[in-house]
Amino acid sequence: MPGPPRTPIAQWAGHGVAVLKKICAKCLVGEEERAKKQIEEALRRP
Repeated sequence: MPGPPRTPIAQWAGHGVAVLKKICAKCLVGEEERAKKQIEEALRRP
């Protein structure tokens, strides 16, 4: 599961990384691509 660091996210959510991967992973799907697009857009700005 690429993307944001899982340990702090799991802690913020009040559970462990295993629960994050099992239950919350569907919420993170596509986030890497979205982040890449945001970076590309920011780099194009003057």
